[in-house]
Amino acid sequence: MSVVPRTLLWRSFLLISLLMIISVAAWFQILRSYDREPRARQLAQMVVSVVNLTRAALVTAKADKRRELLAELSEREGIRVYPAETEDKLLPSPDGAFVRMLHAEIRRKLGEDTRFASGIGELRGFFISFHIDEDEYWVVLPRERLERQFPWQWLGWTALALLLSLIGAWLIVSRINRPLKALAAAAGDIGQGRTPPPLPESGPVEIQTLAHSFNRMSQDLARLDADRALILAGVSHDLRTPLSRLRLSTEMSASDEALKQGMIADIAEMDAIIGQFLDFARTQNEEPLAPTDIAELAREVLEHQNRLGHALQANIEATPVQALRRTGIKRMISNLVDNALAYGGGEVCVATRSAGGKLIIEVLDRGPGIPPQEAERLKQPFTRLEQARSGKGGSGLGLAIVDRIVHHHGGSFELLPREGGGLVARVSLPLEARTPSDRD
Repeated sequence: MSVVPRTLLWRSFLLISLLMIISVAAWFQILRSYDREPRARQLAQMVVSVVNLTRAALVTAKADKRRELLAELSEREGIRVYPAETEDKLLPSPDGAFVRMLHAEIRRKLGEDTRFASGIGELRGFFISFHIDEDEYWVVLPRERLERQFPWQWLGWTALALLLSLIGAWLIVSRINRPLKALAAAAGDIGQGRTPPPLPESGPVEIQTLAHSFNRMSQDLARLDADRALILAGVSHDLRTPLSRLRLSTEMSASDEALKQGMIADIAEMDAIIGQFLDFARTQNEEPLAPTDIAELAREVLEHQNRLGHALQANIEATPVQALRRTGIKRMISNLVDNALAYGGGEVCVATRSAGGKLIIEVLDRGPGIPPQEAERLKQPFTRLEQARSGKGGSGLGLAIVDRIVHHHGGSFELLPREGGGLVARVSLPLEARTPSDRD
C-alpha cells in the first residue's frame, strides 16, 4: 500500500507543507550559524572581564582581606576562586563548534596558557585558569551564565506562524483544486452519457481557458449526440414506411406461400434491425427512474415469449424493488432472451436473484458459447462472432444495447461459459436506491 496520497489536493498540500517546514528549519540553522560568532565574542569578553577583575582584586587586596573578598564574590556574584593543584582531576569541557570558538577568543585575550575545564573532582562549572606571579588559580563561573536558555516563546510564535501558513496553503490549494474537482465530475457525467451543466469560467486565466474549452467540448458532444440520434431516427422512420408497403404488397401478390412467408420473415427481420438501431440511438437518461421489480419484469418477458410459442425455463427468485429505468431494463432482458433463442440451441433459462449486495439477472443457453477472449469484443456495436454463431441474421447491436443499459445503471455485464456447455449472460446491478451513474 503506497503512503503517497493519490489526490492532487493532498499531494500539493504535502509538498507545500514540506517546503515550508524545510524553509523554517533552514532559517533556524542559518540564524544559529550567524548568531554563533557574535555570541561567542560577547561571552568571551564577559569571561575575560571577570577573570581580569578577579585577578586585580586579589592582587590589590590586603592579605588578611582576601578570604573575605573571595567569600563576597562567591555570595554576591556566584564567582568562586580556587588555587590550582597538580593533582586536580580535571573534567574536559564539552566539544562543539561554539565552545571551541569561545575558548579561542578567551585565549586570544588572556594568553595561550589559559586552561579550561567543566569540573574538578566533584565541583562543576565553567573553569578558567589565570596566573598571579607563579601561582595558578581557577575562576569558576556558573554554567547558566554561559548557556543560552532555549527560546520557548519564540518557538511557540514560530509554530503558530507555521500553522497559520499551513492553513493558508490548504485554503489556496483547495481553491485551486475545486475547479479541477468540478471538471472531473463533469467529465464523469459525459462518460455516463449525460450533458453536465456548464462549468463556471472564473478564476485564473488557465482555469478559465480550461473551463471554456471543456464547456465548448461538452456542447459539441451533446450536439453531435443529438444529431446522431436524429439522423438514425429519421433514417429508421423513412425505411419503415417502404418496408410496410413492401410487406403489404407481398402478402397480397405472392402466389407461392413458402416464398411469401420467407419474404415476410425477411421484412420482419429488417424491421427488427431498424428497431435495434432506434434502441441503440435512444439516450438512456431520457427515461426517469422508477421503482422497479426485476423479477416481475423477467416474468413479463417470459410470458411474452410463451405467447410467441417459445418454451423457456425460469428460476425467478424475489428481488428487492429498486429505482431503475424500467423500460430500459425490460429491453435489456428481452435482448438477452432474444440472443439466447437465436443462438442457444433451443434450451434457454432466465434466472433472477439478489446476492452480495447486487441484483443478478442471468440468461442461460446451451449453444456453442463464446470464447472468453472474444467476450468483451462482442459487446461492441455491429460485432458478431460468425465462427461460433454463424448463419444468423441481426445487426450486431443486441449485446451492445445491453451493455449500454447496464453501464448507465452502474452495473456490470459478463458473458461466461456455462457448465456443461453453452453461455451465461450475467447482469449485476448494485443494490442501492440510486447508483452514482444514475444521477440526473
